[in-house]
Amino acid sequence: MDYKFKTTPYQHQLDVFHDSWAAKEYALFMEMGTGKTKCTLDTAGALFETGEIDAMLVIAPKGVYGNWIYNEIPRHLPDRIERTMVQWQPNLTQKFKEQLESVTFKRKDDNFRILAMNVEALSTKKGTEVATYFLRRNPDSLMVVDESTTIKNRSAQRTKNIVKVGQNAKYRRILTGSPITKNPMDLYSQCEFLSPDLLGFSSYYSFQNRHAQVVRRTLGNRQFNQVVGFQRLDELTDKLTRFSRRVLKDDCLDLPDKIYSQRDVGLTKEQMEAYKQMSEYALALLKDGKLSTTQSVLTQILRLQEICCGHLRTDDGEIQRLPNKRMPALLETIEEMRGKIIIWASYVWDIKNIAEELRQAYGEESVVTFFGETPAGERDEIVERFQTEQGTRFFVANPKTGGFGLTLTAATNMIYYNNSYDLEIRLQSEDRAHRIGQTNHVTYVDLVSKGTVDERILAALRNKMSLSNEVLGEETKDWLI
Repeated sequence: MDYKFKTTPYQHQLDVFHDSWAAKEYALFMEMGTGKTKCTLDTAGALFETGEIDAMLVIAPKGVYGNWIYNEIPRHLPDRIERTMVQWQPNLTQKFKEQLESVTFKRKDDNFRILAMNVEALSTKKGTEVATYFLRRNPDSLMVVDESTTIKNRSAQRTKNIVKVGQNAKYRRILTGSPITKNPMDLYSQCEFLSPDLLGFSSYYSFQNRHAQVVRRTLGNRQFNQVVGFQRLDELTDKLTRFSRRVLKDDCLDLPDKIYSQRDVGLTKEQMEAYKQMSEYALALLKDGKLSTTQSVLTQILRLQEICCGHLRTDDGEIQRLPNKRMPALLETIEEMRGKIIIWASYVWDIKNIAEELRQAYGEESVVTFFGETPAGERDEIVERFQTEQGTRFFVANPKTGGFGLTLTAATNMIYYNNSYDLEIRLQSEDRAHRIGQTNHVTYVDLVSKGTVDERILAALRNKMSLSNEVLGEETKDWLI
């Protein structure tokens, strides 16, 4: 295929493209940072230019689906391909209906029509109807399920809906860095979306009987089947290789040593209201001349950041919890990762909550914490445990405490739940994993609420600037809006 790429592919991405672009069904099991989104968009571009498709439906988690529209497609889809793009809106406003019509009805000189939806929408009747309507009006289409472990639960309504909706697409793709999050049974519904015939089983139960060891249990008056082990996994792997490609960072010698990514996290209604009130309060202080020092401005910025993270500190020092989407976004990001992970959070409240959520999801021994309250006599032991014990996967820490002097090369992934405003702290924390002794690529993911101080702080850090040098002067007001 002679396709002119907009962004030059690495060799492993080129290999994936040539192996997969023409396949009706394909699974890109590519670790975060290796470019599975780029590979998919290269495929979409090639299929469009060969006349195979004229539309694409993207299904992705909340913090990801908008990124396809605003970042990934403009970055990787060639400018010569004219396109009409629409992002799903749960409120079916007149404007959205008009936008939906623009990507639904095919015209003689039509361009590439793209609809991006969040996976949660497919749990609803309304969202399912829109997706079905789009594909039936555009039968020559590619349907993509990004972070496909979101459909690993075959009993979930969204899984059932997505599998059914996918039958209307001409081409189908699933994308994930970790197709198996708990056990091989996770694969069934993901592969069923691609095609019920790919694995060679007529039902989930025949798949389970072949690859799982099942014991009949009795609890009270109820009997049930329990999976106690797995079998014939080599056989399953052989089947997967026929329609998938596994790409790990460790195998990609052409990747940069540091791989940066961003996950957008929306604010809840409660957060938006609190943010607006706090912003108005800070602007009033500024107008009255009460924000006259760098520290006073930074204090207000950090209070706004706290709201983005899902909590509000009252004047008497009490913490008020706010409904938020950041914790679910963190857990979804983790599911896409292999190996050990460092999670940086600037607030004690967040560190403790993150650790508790991870213990519930992955077990008591999976997490260690490292922050101001960590006893000095235990700190070396905690680092050693993370570095050497296989079952300890998560290092949750404050970058001011753990970002200096520690060697954490067991980790190949780093997530910033929020960012410090201090450039030195950011650079030092990045180097805890990326230092002598690290033989693998390191992926860095920032959780960011767009249109907030979150975004401003990260932009300043990426421009190699500390906020303390930036927040006073004519632009102070802009930080507080």
